[in-house]
Amino acid sequence: MSVADEIKERIDIVELIGQSVKLRKTGKNYTGFCPFHPNTRTPAFVVFPDTGNWRCFGACNEGGDIFKFVMKKEGWDFPEALRRLAERAGVELPAHTQVDDAAEESHQRLREALEVAVAFFRHHLQETAAGEPVLAYLRKRGLSDAALEMFEIGYAPHSWDAGLTHLLERGYSEQELQDAGMVSERETGGVYDRFRHRIMIPIRDARGRMAGFGARIVDPNDVPKFLNSPQTPLFDKGRMLFGLDKARKAIRTADQAVIVEGYLDVIALHQAGYANAVSPMGTALSEDQLRLLKRFTRRIVLALDADAAGDQATLRGLTLAREAMDRQADPVFDARGLVRHEGRLDAELRVVTLPPGKDPDEVVAEDPEGWSAIVGRAQSVVDYVLDVLTSGQVVADPKMKSQVARQVLPLIEDVADPVEREAYRQKLARRLQVDERALQPGGGKPSGGRKRRAPSVEPAVQAPEATEARIERFCLGLLLRSPEIAYRVDRQLAELDLERLAPQDFTGTERQVIFQAIRGALAQDDQDPGESWRRQVPEALISYAQSLLEEIESLSAVTSMDLNQPKVLEEVLARFLQLRKRVLDSDLHQIQFLLLAAQDEARLAGSEATDEQAVLSGQVRKLAGQKARLEQALARRQGMSPAARAG
Repeated sequence: MSVADEIKERIDIVELIGQSVKLRKTGKNYTGFCPFHPNTRTPAFVVFPDTGNWRCFGACNEGGDIFKFVMKKEGWDFPEALRRLAERAGVELPAHTQVDDAAEESHQRLREALEVAVAFFRHHLQETAAGEPVLAYLRKRGLSDAALEMFEIGYAPHSWDAGLTHLLERGYSEQELQDAGMVSERETGGVYDRFRHRIMIPIRDARGRMAGFGARIVDPNDVPKFLNSPQTPLFDKGRMLFGLDKARKAIRTADQAVIVEGYLDVIALHQAGYANAVSPMGTALSEDQLRLLKRFTRRIVLALDADAAGDQATLRGLTLAREAMDRQADPVFDARGLVRHEGRLDAELRVVTLPPGKDPDEVVAEDPEGWSAIVGRAQSVVDYVLDVLTSGQVVADPKMKSQVARQVLPLIEDVADPVEREAYRQKLARRLQVDERALQPGGGKPSGGRKRRAPSVEPAVQAPEATEARIERFCLGLLLRSPEIAYRVDRQLAELDLERLAPQDFTGTERQVIFQAIRGALAQDDQDPGESWRRQVPEALISYAQSLLEEIESLSAVTSMDLNQPKVLEEVLARFLQLRKRVLDSDLHQIQFLLLAAQDEARLAGSEATDEQAVLSGQVRKLAGQKARLEQALARRQGMSPAARAG
């Protein structure tokens, strides 16, 4: 039970609202005049003790629980309402621990030190004699002053302690500088500048916060050529992508990310207008980096060197990419009726083969317009690997054919679409000049005369048990995991002439506040929606939101689902339609209650039908029509008519 639920259990909604609204018992419920708009004729405000909700059926047309009532009445935000009602109910709110506060304060302090270092390095590049030849080199590489400024490129002076002295003078301790990765420790004691006589490239996380530096040599005799910040509380090279903070919007717009090898490649491409480029900072692609990128797009192009070493690096990257992407559980039944789950790659990975001997920054410097054409010619993973493995080889050699098949077939088996998968298998058979049956699972061996059973289609999404509360948690958890699902739900509701998904589709102010944070995350462009909602959800609800997210991610069918599969999408949308149907059922029940109460009063008074009854009757007809359209849509998804469903 959440804290909010515990508070609602302890506070009587009738007693709370009755302190400011004169309520009259009508059947099981209570009616009165709405406190939020002027009205003295019709008591259109109803409190429903059974559900712990209230609703105004007049000008406000609003409703909610005890939190929503005090928020609207007192002008409080949710955290304030939670605090006040917790005091009233005698519920203790979980405190933000001192350990959490200290860690956040420490991290912020390290980021501030890194920001000071950025300004220090920028000054030495732009305004010192030692920085002049470095600036000239960067310009010679084709980087404009605007690009150097956008990426905050700097220069670390040829000194063992210039940066150390500068940061110490600004109040940072040696320990803080070690924690930030700015200094190294001498074996004999003391510290010295980690970065000396190098081009300094600030590295920011996906939210634009300073995390560390990448440093390139100026003197060709120095080693290593590139030196990154060490592992720190802020910097984890395997979990970050250089340039992602500046590339997020472009990646979303293009629905494609291009991964290049070097820092200067990224800067040059952004300068040329190709702002969807990022770099793994000189390391092999990691699982975490690909998962990070997958928040923005599933269309990923790997643009690596075309020489032999580059091809091998590409193949290593492809292996990691295959392992990192979500795998769908695809039920396949063998002749014995046993289910095997074959990995299916849940992304579109392609590979750019660059001109021989050219890096991306050189390509774009020679022909800025030609880069998009090169990316447009990117090959699929299977085609690229097949070309690399057969280039210069004698494919007529049976052993070579077997070796190529062993390496390519696992990639083919990872292709999600069965038609595409079969086309690749046919292409491999033609390239190797072998019978396609030899490339089928099992190597074309006879199955002992038994016929293979046709694949059986299992439900793509096994949603939780279809209780109202679980459907609501399922839908909200799914939105927290993939906020963009809201757009698809909105389109489906619009096709049924219904309003888009709204906070009122969820019960409880805490869930409505979380949904509003999701809507807010979708409305902004500065951050990934999956990150943005965490910043918009009040701190008091973060743990609750996280529990909903963990609950949905514990369902294997959800973590492996692909919304591009029509059946999967249909089943997900059906859950949201059930959510809206529950709201319509509740609204219809409440208005019918109010209509019956108005009719009873008119009958007792011996008067004719009033305007109020006419309005309520119209609302009943409208809601009944919406409910009918919704039920028809749900029935179509089950392959039967409403009548058949009722029977």
